[in-house]
Amino acid sequence: MNAVDRLYRGFAARDPEGILGALHPEFVGTVSAGMPLGVGGRHAGPEAMLRDCWAVVFSHLDSVPHAEEQVWPEPERAVVFGHYRGTARATGRAHEAAFVHDLRLRDGLIAGLVQITDTARWAEALA
Repeated sequence: MNAVDRLYRGFAARDPEGILGALHPEFVGTVSAGMPLGVGGRHAGPEAMLRDCWAVVFSHLDSVPHAEEQVWPEPERAVVFGHYRGTARATGRAHEAAFVHDLRLRDGLIAGLVQITDTARWAEALA
């Protein structure tokens, strides 16, 4: 199983070690500007991304990214299309937002992730 599949399986299982195991030590994540909870922007390092972005999001939303299609334009790059689906913990509102993840790989691990998503859908679920 490649690192891209391991990442999404880690998300589905809510397995922090599985998620971190798919990431390169020099991982950099770029999250859509305008994301609620202050998580938008650049996160350098696997632990920083987990702690400062994904853990923050998942503490407020019982939401999982469902990867629906992977396109590999080159061996070290995957573009993943899908939807985040779940429920906001405080409001009980359903949450669904489309995403594109542009993933860059190095040494068989994900070294970069750029997220593009409908940030308004996130804010609606949390409001």
